[in-house]
Amino acid sequence: MAKKDDTRRALLHAALSLFGERGYDATTTAAIAARAGVTEMTLFRHFPTKASLVVDDPYDPLIAEAVRARPAAESPLRATMAGVLDAWGSVPPPDSAAVRERLRIVALTPSLGAALAAGSRATEDAIAGALADRTDAGSARIVAASVIAALNTALLAWSLGDDPDPGTALRAAAHAMDAG
Repeated sequence: MAKKDDTRRALLHAALSLFGERGYDATTTAAIAARAGVTEMTLFRHFPTKASLVVDDPYDPLIAEAVRARPAAESPLRATMAGVLDAWGSVPPPDSAAVRERLRIVALTPSLGAALAAGSRATEDAIAGALADRTDAGSARIVAASVIAALNTALLAWSLGDDPDPGTALRAAAHAMDAG
């Protein structure tokens, strides 16, 4: 497992370096793989698309569980936003510079809009499923989409600034939605 994690980290590091040097659109997956010292096939075993190098995250199950664990008396919106903040507080702080760089690439690369939307849809699905016992499916989807839109907007804006704490963006989204 350690070798797999090392390879994944090497690919992410190579991708972020090359995206910084050449830009996202001008960087090929072959160049990323070569920089990481692996084959392009290996890159695709770890990341199904080039976009997944910057937009994928492993947090959906954690967020869904945190939303489910919120008190039943909370509104779906408050439970979702508080669940997101709870989930954030339960993971080790990420490397803020790496998070900022990934999000900055997304913020500055219009061609990544579809990949961000697809990743957001997966998170919305996880949240909507977690809200199933609180509200109807349509309302759950609306709440999930609203929270994800607020989080994406706040995180992308954060990536273009110099605040060292990505949690600031999450708290700003919660405050703006009057749910945190």
